Amino acid sequence: MSDTFPKFTAACVQMRTGKDIDHNIEAASAFIREAAARGAQFIATPETTSLMELGAKKLFANIVEEKDDRALKAFRALAAELDVHLLIGSLAVRVAADKAANRSFLISGQGKVIVRYDKIHMFDVDLGNGETYAESKNYQPGERTVLATLPWGKIGLTVCYDLRFPHLYRQLAHAGASFLSVPSAFTQQTGEAHWEVLLRARAIETGCFVFAPAQGGVHENGRETFGHSMIVDPWGVVLAQADQDPCVVTAEIDLAKVHEARAKVPSLTHDRAILAPFNSDKDQV
Repeated sequence: MSDTFPKFTAACVQMRTGKDIDHNIEAASAFIREAAARGAQFIATPETTSLMELGAKKLFANIVEEKDDRALKAFRALAAELDVHLLIGSLAVRVAADKAANRSFLISGQGKVIVRYDKIHMFDVDLGNGETYAESKNYQPGERTVLATLPWGKIGLTVCYDLRFPHLYRQLAHAGASFLSVPSAFTQQTGEAHWEVLLRARAIETGCFVFAPAQGGVHENGRETFGHSMIVDPWGVVLAQADQDPCVVTAEIDLAKVHEARAKVPSLTHDRAILAPFNSDKDQV
């Protein structure tokens, strides 16, 4: 069966992004080159590839509008040089005086931006261990899902905290996605508890491959991220997984696995429109 479906090599780049944009571009570029040298035709980098900065003052002192972003220019040139499809997990780009977008870019082998996706769900949480995040203070959330066509099939784009909203992935699968990207910077605490199980669940419930490049380790700003970049197949099998240090992981992707998983458990064809929940306190029996 697999001979009738395309195959390709995918890579996830794991980083430990710091505060120096030029250094981060250099580090990401080196890993992208390594991935291409290992035969990867699709390469994905993590969330906040070019800058890891939580404070508003320092963040806005370093970011610019998309048209002026030197990281995006460098990565577009690199994709064209290497002739690979490159997903830059996200860059912080200025969209207003006091707001940024957490924006993912899919770049073709000709160096053109195929699509952009702005992270929809903002990470506003208090983890109860002294870690508090309020992403919506600095970032403007996206408003729509995004699907794009690769040479091997369609990919749905998401970013990090989006992972906790399964309806988003179901919608992308129904729209034709065979692949899902989840570039992330999961915290150490939440990553240990939920990262793998959520990624495998999203793969299983959609019958899609999941590409999840991540940030890992203790960053210059003191934040600790979980790492463990993963590539998961549509049956929920982990094909490749990193530890916590910066690195590249690769896996062969066989589109036949999507069709096999969906044939075994055709849940996407079994979705039904349902009524709102019966509420015994309000609704009469």
